[in-house]
Amino acid sequence: MTVESVKPQTAQTAQTAEPREAPLAGGAVPVLGHGLKLVRDPLAFMSGLRAHGDVVRLRLGPKTVYAVTTPELTGALALSTDYRIDGPLWESLEGLLGKEGVATANGPRHRRQRRTIQPAFRLDAIPAYGPVMEEEAHALTERWRPGETVDCTSESFRVAVRVAARCLLRGEYMDERAERLSTDLATVFRGMYRRMVVPLGPLYRLPFPANREFNRALADLHLLVDEIVAERRASGQKPDDLLTALLEAKDDNGEPIGEQEIHDQVVAIVTPGSETVASTIMWLLQVLAEHPEHAEKVRTEVESVTGGQPVGFEHVRRLTHTNNVVVEAMRLRPAVWILTRRAITDTTLGGYRIPEGADIVYSPYAIQRDARSYGDHLGFDPDRWLPERAKEVPKYAMSPFSVGNRKCPSDHFSMAQLTLITAAVSAKYRFEQVGGSNDTTRVGITLRPQKLLLRPVPW
Repeated sequence: MTVESVKPQTAQTAQTAEPREAPLAGGAVPVLGHGLKLVRDPLAFMSGLRAHGDVVRLRLGPKTVYAVTTPELTGALALSTDYRIDGPLWESLEGLLGKEGVATANGPRHRRQRRTIQPAFRLDAIPAYGPVMEEEAHALTERWRPGETVDCTSESFRVAVRVAARCLLRGEYMDERAERLSTDLATVFRGMYRRMVVPLGPLYRLPFPANREFNRALADLHLLVDEIVAERRASGQKPDDLLTALLEAKDDNGEPIGEQEIHDQVVAIVTPGSETVASTIMWLLQVLAEHPEHAEKVRTEVESVTGGQPVGFEHVRRLTHTNNVVVEAMRLRPAVWILTRRAITDTTLGGYRIPEGADIVYSPYAIQRDARSYGDHLGFDPDRWLPERAKEVPKYAMSPFSVGNRKCPSDHFSMAQLTLITAAVSAKYRFEQVGGSNDTTRVGITLRPQKLLLRPVPW
């Protein structure tokens, strides 16, 4: 199945003659508003908002933010032209992603950029990446030694960065760069989350240790991207990849796009993609350790499909249970757990007034764990994505790659590598957590385990 193959929600959006004022969530404190709750226990806070209404007002510092809590309204929000990519999340990300990349651009620039990068992610383009995905998935398992401890954070980032770099940038980038990216992203995304929920502006420019660490990591990330672009220019090579497309892209006037846009586009390709895919790989490894019955079922499926041969890209479409394990892991632990938009006009959503310039926030984590949409909503049940059951899931209750013109262009690319990696590691090992491991959730802009340490054990 695909994560979009779910039934439409039939309930009609509430309409009133006069738009209502959304209720204010309880628990705000002076100055910080609800920011303190979002720092202390953000997942529980966002998950509890639906009890207060379909649209709820929050206070984040001096700002009023509207939280949307239902699948139907998050879908309407994502698809409506009354809202654009903006708000606290994207403002906090601009230091990393810049203002000229596809992740943060709006309007004509965004449409042009999508046209530039989309060919690399077409469904018929994905098989060309198969050999690299296979090689990296099997290299991952070959680096591990039975009985030794695997640091899942570094290993997940290493394989995610190498797949992205080798497929999309055609770069033979060494593990040292993957380690740099892993370390830098952990610091940057944690700092960006703080800046989003507690917008205290000037305080983040003071020379506190946390601010210095954040600035160092951010600078190194941009240096890493500059190294990648400079190496390609110096090589004189023009392989058929995404980086070549960017270096040869034209703006709306037929002129080459600027250096800053090239830089921001590469950042948008390498960093968020690596962060989200790596986080998902960590959760998949945690799932395989916590649910050995599903690890065994994946191993059995892989053996049946491959006939005992090493799993390859050509097998991915037939690995039904493996794919469903990936989807269910993304439902319970979505890497991207919070998103924001900004109203560009006075409008209404679910019968509530949304003023021009207002920021809107919603949580895929809360939506995808809602008991109103899922039976056994907190249980890990990959079979809920079998065709006969998946059709009962309300539309937009499962949208890990978003929807509309902001849908992640690399959805098929990401699903292919996640399914292949899950199959490759499960075919060779089962997993046990070891002393010092901590699989509780670490919250930043993305979700990942705090410190997942596993012992691979051959079947």
